[in-house]
Amino acid sequence: MKKILFICTHNSARSQMAEGLLKTLYGDRYEVYSAGVKPAGVNPSAVRVMAETGIDISAYRSKSLNEFQEMKFDWVVTVCDNASKTCPFFPGSENYIHKGFEDPVGFTGTEDEKLIFFRKVRDEIRDWIIKTFGQEEVNSVNDSVLEEGV
Repeated sequence: MKKILFICTHNSARSQMAEGLLKTLYGDRYEVYSAGVKPAGVNPSAVRVMAETGIDISAYRSKSLNEFQEMKFDWVVTVCDNASKTCPFFPGSENYIHKGFEDPVGFTGTEDEKLIFFRKVRDEIRDWIIKTFGQEEVNSVNDSVLEEGV
């Protein structure tokens, strides 16, 4: 079973949603983790929009990259915003993918507008995971996926 680590700065929304989605969609093929450089707690809006799809991440917790120092991963995936200059790096893999998603935590608006934005990001992550990891056997990520993420 291949090991995947999703990382972002705070491990509060995007990487948590990615972990929950990949575990739910393809947990029979992948061992999935998420972490951040400055863990900040799982965002309640992320928990809520994931629950809307039947995925419960309420028991998840923000984890530090330090917890995974001794582990080797087949793929390390950064999911920070493309505009972010603080996207973390983790040296525990030979295969890296960067796929930028906007930070729903940083979105400003009414509560309803924030939830709409969280749902948009959740759905973008889900669609990307299906495209990237939905194949029967992923030995390497295809060129089109790498190009859009780098």
